[in-house]
Amino acid sequence: QVQLVESGGGLVQAGGSLRLSCAASGRTYSGYATGWFRQAPGKERAFVAAISWSGGSTYYADSVKGRFTISRDNAKNTVYLQMNSLKPEDTAVYYCAVDLRSTVLAGNPAKYDYWGQGTQVTVSS
Repeated sequence: QVQLVESGGGLVQAGGSLRLSCAASGRTYSGYATGWFRQAPGKERAFVAAISWSGGSTYYADSVKGRFTISRDNAKNTVYLQMNSLKPEDTAVYYCAVDLRSTVLAGNPAKYDYWGQGTQVTVSS
């Protein structure tokens, strides 16, 4: 069992920045990929970014490329999502998740095994 806790969400004006954190605890695994997803009211959960265990491979949704950066610090069991140039359409609950079964970075939420509870990000215009 892996527990994931997201933090760092909040209210920010358009053009601003936030950094989200995803802290993992519980049973120790290694080699897993971590992804960030978001879900806006009335919409399906959407892929945002993913990172390999080493941090050497990353994968982004087109909507966030050039604005968001995913990174990780395995010594702290934490993955980060730096979000810059935020737009009102980035408003959503942001979730992190881990994929224990594959080393291929995935945008399909069904491939992820454990999820955090989410953190709200609200971008005002």
